[in-house]
Amino acid sequence: QVQLVESGGGWVQPGGSLTLSCAASRSFTTIYHMGWFRQAPGKKRELVALIDNNDDLEYADSVKGRFTISRDNSKNTVILQMNSLKPEDTAVYYCNCMLNVGLTYWGQGTQVTVSS
Repeated sequence: QVQLVESGGGWVQPGGSLTLSCAASRSFTTIYHMGWFRQAPGKKRELVALIDNNDDLEYADSVKGRFTISRDNSKNTVILQMNSLKPEDTAVYYCNCMLNVGLTYWGQGTQVTVSS
């Protein structure tokens, strides 16, 4: 079992920045990858960014150059820095964790709203 605690969502104007954090209750040594997905109203949940245990990164094309994912091993935390936010980035953002044994866990979700 893995508990994922998310923080950092909120409202921001277009062009602004937000930082999302996700703290895992397990050490990264047991985790294959962690990252973020998002789901906008009426749309499917989609990948935003992932970081794996080799520090390989994966980003959705729509966020490349604007979002940066990183991790703090000392705190078992993954951080998503979101810059140059657009209204189309508005969604509920979910932290995702896959363990080395293949089990997948989700956070409770945090709302990100980009509007003027």
